[in-house]
Amino acid sequence: MSRVYNFSAGPAVLPEEVLQEAADEMLDYKGCGMSVMEMSHRSKVYDEIIKDAEKDLRELMNIPDNYKVMFLQGGASQQFAAVPMNLMKNKKAGYIITGQWAKKAYQEAKMYGEAIELASSADETFSYIPDCSNLDIPDDLDYVYICENNTIYGTKYKTLPNTKGKTLVADVSSCFLSEPVDVTKYGVIYGGVQKNIGPAGVVIVIAREDLITDDVLAGTPTMLKWKTQADADSLYNTPPCYGIYICGKVFKWLKKMGGLEEMQRRNIEKAQILYDFLDESKLFKGTVRKEDRSLMNVPFVTGNEELDAKFVKEATAAGFVNLKGHRTVGGMRASIYNAMPKEGVEKLVEFMKKFEKENA
Repeated sequence: MSRVYNFSAGPAVLPEEVLQEAADEMLDYKGCGMSVMEMSHRSKVYDEIIKDAEKDLRELMNIPDNYKVMFLQGGASQQFAAVPMNLMKNKKAGYIITGQWAKKAYQEAKMYGEAIELASSADETFSYIPDCSNLDIPDDLDYVYICENNTIYGTKYKTLPNTKGKTLVADVSSCFLSEPVDVTKYGVIYGGVQKNIGPAGVVIVIAREDLITDDVLAGTPTMLKWKTQADADSLYNTPPCYGIYICGKVFKWLKKMGGLEEMQRRNIEKAQILYDFLDESKLFKGTVRKEDRSLMNVPFVTGNEELDAKFVKEATAAGFVNLKGHRTVGGMRASIYNAMPKEGVEKLVEFMKKFEKENA
């Protein structure tokens, strides 16, 4: 069977050549006589895989030497607890609520200290990013937390919040490696890899060294202390070896493609094709305020639930899969991560035009 155009929000589309390469190495990785799935994480061969992955990621993102890179498990959701456990020295943190994942992180933080809602876009179903240029930030705040790209609602911060000197923590799960980033603007930047980088099961945490200490909340599990993981180079226990290996391949693919500047150029071009159509369509419309639109996740609706369902069904039959919107929003959502080819977006728009003619 031929491959479909997979618009899933995650686990999501991966570069075909990466999948092909992994398939070729499935039974025998570089002549070692076994699969990466079978090898010891303490072996010299695997040590090279994980170290190489870190080196490539550092190059791609220009990660400074005073930041640690950790390949961990538990997804971004586990970091909702790890962040306050590691950073809440004054037991007080500020959260900007721009969607379901920021809200979940905020609720989790309340279990460990005082979590303050600094701003929110809940009043308009998270269809915009609030103005964060002059937030009321208490002096004793440990950090300010954001979810930078909101997968469900299709919004993205174009300007980072003014944290007034407080540490910025960002969940970048759905915009990871989609554009250049200045890591020094963050204390901690982290994300699950299953949207833009690799298979589900790995979360990458990039944290400034001065924030990685033994001074954590009482009761923090050994495994959730960043220091445990950083000191052991992500090998404190058996890491998600195979997932990290695929991430490493994707990093190499990104470098070969021209790095994050080139990915951003491509992503802008791809998103433009879809947004331009949505802006002129009589049937479909985007749900996000224009200036806050994500390049990665594009939600849209017809305004009629039956028609939405019909569109999803016909699109699936035509090879455009996973376009159903998140259950909290309804409608449709096209996730167009790095590995989605431009041709996939062009063909989707062709299909939408045809559907609009037939259902006008």
